[in-house]
Order: sequence, then C-alpha cells, then structure tokens
Amino acid sequence: MITQPQTTPAPDPYLERLRVQTARLLAYRDDGPLVTALRGKVGPGLPPVPAALVALVAIVAMAAAGLLDNGPILLAPALVMVVLVLPTASRDHLGKLDWLVPPLIRGTEFLTIILIGLAAEAPKWLLFVLLYVIGYHTYDTVYRTRQSIWPPDWVFKAGLGWELRLLLIGAGAAFGAVTWVLAGLTLYLGVMFAVESVTSWVRLDKASALAQAGDDLEASPEEAAEQATGEAEPA
Repeated sequence: MITQPQTTPAPDPYLERLRVQTARLLAYRDDGPLVTALRGKVGPGLPPVPAALVALVAIVAMAAAGLLDNGPILLAPALVMVVLVLPTASRDHLGKLDWLVPPLIRGTEFLTIILIGLAAEAPKWLLFVLLYVIGYHTYDTVYRTRQSIWPPDWVFKAGLGWELRLLLIGAGAAFGAVTWVLAGLTLYLGVMFAVESVTSWVRLDKASALAQAGDDLEASPEEAAEQATGEAEPA
C-alpha cells in the first residue's frame, strides 16, 4: 500500500503576522520575572494604553505636587507603575494603538528613575549610566527582533524587568541606600547585557559564515573552515 506523504499546511499569513506583532511588543515591554509570574493570574487585565498613560500622568502629578521627598514616599512611583501596568501584560497587544505601550513603559521607567534619583540626591552620572545600560538593552532587543533573532527568555528574567528595577530603586531610595542600589544595578545589568549581547552576535556571525561556506560547493574543507573561523588550518 502506497501512502501519500503528509504535508504540513502553511500557516495563515495574517495570523502569523499577528503572532509576530504580539511577540515583538511583548519583548519590547521588557517584562521581568514578577510580571511573568503574575501574567496569568490577573484575569483579562487592563487596557494597555490607557493604563500606561494613567501611570505616567500619576507619576508626573506626584512630582509636580512636590510629593517626592526623602523617605518611604519615594517607593510610591514604582508601586503606581506596577499596580497599573502589570495587569496589562495579559492582553494580546493587537489594538491599533497598542504599539505605544512599549515606549510608554520605557519612557515612564526612565522618568521614574530620574525623579527618584534626583529626589534622593543620587549621583547624576550614575543615573545617566543606568539609563544608558537599559537603553542599550532596549535597542539590542528591537534590532534583534527586526532581524528575526529573538533574545532568550532568560535575558528578560535576569534583567529583572522594568517592574523589579523600579521596585529595587524605589526601596533603596525609601531606605536611604539608593546610590548603592543604583551602582549595583548598573554594574550587574551592564555586564550581563553586554556579555550576552556580544556572545550572541558572535555566535550568529559564525553560524552565518558556516552557512555561507557550506553553500560554496567548490571550496575545499580547509577553505570552508577558514571562511567560517577566520583562521587557516595548520599545515
């Protein structure tokens, strides 16, 4: 009996586009382990764009009203951000304006770090370096996904996500240790993001070189290895 080979149906282009769009926006959010753990426990969640806007406005209003002074109150902006934005993680992010959610989250995170740091009299250069480190991670994530190269899940968990970063900084400011918290976060995140990014791109370059060498049917094994590694075989 001759059996016909089974063919896997091609995915629907529209559904595939929606899947990729959702995956990219969720990656751009940079949610950490706390959001990941609670994502399935918040029910339908809150509309992403309105919730993120309310969080931003509330934090700006607290700063404008002069409420951000030394003491436990400095933890409040981080709590506002977590309470309002964490429940949005369960949404599919397929709304017409949901592309605004990642920049709103990142902008509010940066603003909150600046406001807490200035209120707690943290070194301004340290604030700048931390913002640069987080910004580099965001740029690296966006560039990778646009090349269809997805960072591993552990990077977002190890990076603590916007929620744990803000909670740690807010708690440090509330208890008078914000400089130490900022220094520790900057060093840890800077080393972790840089090492992971560099090693990932190096592995990608080697894989591309191997694929290119494999496509060259006229190349000898020694030439293919040299193209892939950049080193000649010993004589």
